[in-house]
Amino acid sequence: MSATGQGPRSRPPAPRDQLAALVDRGLTWPPIPGDASALRPAAVLVLLGVLDAVPAEHVSAAVPGDLDVLLVARSDELTHHPGQVAFPGGRVDPTDAGPVEAALREAREETGLDPTGVEVLGALGEVPLPVSRHLVTPVVGWWHAPSTVGVVDRRESADVFRAPVADLVDPGRRGVVASLRPGGAPAFRTPAFDLDGHLVWGFTAIVLDRLLDALGWTEPWDRSRELTLP
Repeated sequence: MSATGQGPRSRPPAPRDQLAALVDRGLTWPPIPGDASALRPAAVLVLLGVLDAVPAEHVSAAVPGDLDVLLVARSDELTHHPGQVAFPGGRVDPTDAGPVEAALREAREETGLDPTGVEVLGALGEVPLPVSRHLVTPVVGWWHAPSTVGVVDRRESADVFRAPVADLVDPGRRGVVASLRPGGAPAFRTPAFDLDGHLVWGFTAIVLDRLLDALGWTEPWDRSRELTLP
């Protein structure tokens, strides 16, 4: 017993265990509008791991400073979501056994990731992405043996980087963006994260926002603060 007469404080679960527990609980998304069968299946890899070296400014009371997530800046030449920051991923091919295999294959093709270093914790619920007519399954992985990653094809990716999760929960880096819908319809708003030259918004930011909330990692931030799209 401690000098204060209280028992020792229990440590919070490790991030890997928190992620696994979240996958077991499941994470639901808003109902899919319209006919979901018209949407093409796709998958992304939400891959978290531990950085080898952490700059001193990456500090958070909510998460370890060495925790990070793998992200890709899409090429400006792409038809769908050009220039946006995204999770590695893409369409589920007929030869894929399912979303998990598709997410790992796409991550290897886009970043050079070695899938043998990834522990797949499971898949979250499907998320509709009407802009590109996809139904996306986020596959959550723990990067227990990180491999070297980088841009494989400049026609698909402009950058591949590991973003500290401490930056994602930093209230000073958070805000919202407003973007016109296809055809010039009224703007829709999504969460956004300012990551030193990369603005994360749209689908990827929505998934990250929901994950941070569900894991209990979110710190209070100004939801009225608008960030400017590139």
